[in-house]
Amino acid sequence: MPDLDRVELLEAEPAGRGAFENTWYKSTRLLRPTFYGRWLGRWHLRWHADEVDPFGFDPLFTRRLQPLFDFLFERYWRVEVTGLEHVPGRGRVMLVANHSGTLPWDGITLRLAVEKQHPSHRSTRFLVEDFLFHFPFLGTWLNRIGGVRACQDNARRLLEREQALVVFPEGAKGMGKLYKDRYRLQRFGRGGFVKLAMRTGTPIVPVAVVGAEETHPLLARSDWLARPLGLPYLPITPTFPWLGPLGLLPLPSRWKIVFAPALPVERDPAGAEKPEQVMKLTERVRDTIQEMLDVEISAREA
Repeated sequence: MPDLDRVELLEAEPAGRGAFENTWYKSTRLLRPTFYGRWLGRWHLRWHADEVDPFGFDPLFTRRLQPLFDFLFERYWRVEVTGLEHVPGRGRVMLVANHSGTLPWDGITLRLAVEKQHPSHRSTRFLVEDFLFHFPFLGTWLNRIGGVRACQDNARRLLEREQALVVFPEGAKGMGKLYKDRYRLQRFGRGGFVKLAMRTGTPIVPVAVVGAEETHPLLARSDWLARPLGLPYLPITPTFPWLGPLGLLPLPSRWKIVFAPALPVERDPAGAEKPEQVMKLTERVRDTIQEMLDVEISAREA
């Protein structure tokens, strides 16, 4: 048999039907699942590119969502960006920022800030925690707009491709901070991002993000309700779970993103194995971000 397209097979009418049966078959096509399967398939193809990069980035899908991102960045959150001149226009660089907001809006907004306002409009990728990356629909959506599953191998491969990489060393602990603890940095793990920077010779740019804490003010966390869903916690905010899925919509807070001068890091694989050297640079980055947060919060309150 010659090769047939799947759509042709679905649309083919069974042989041996009479005129009445064919008329009935055509008039009831809106009731058949195959009709909606074809419609959804065509809609899906119009939203997605034929090819994606090795990390799942889909340029066509991102371009389709660009009006939404522009609205959030320019009108909803009215993001103010300073210090972008510290981000190099080319070559590998690691942007290390504070993490918050329950959902990873800060990673998306940081990507937009660099791509929209940097003179070189360079592409930026951001790391996503495992529990978000594997969450149904959300993980795929984040993957298609530039998110990458957070692990050492993925981060190293991106830096070897001379990419700008956004890292959140606080991880899930940062996203799970209660509102009363907002803008207080959590522990930066064991300095994995510093080890990676030393092994690859990647400069580190500390970044302070103000405003993300107010998008989903976390009033409490429920651990026992989260376990059946495979989540580290279930957030309780002023809108979620009371409003259902609508409670996941972010609130319109005012954002400010500040980039500090880059910290040059020499390629030193041997030094990456020395805990005291790694923790010294880790604490330096953490203190720099905390100081920037304190300055911006004081200025905002004044």
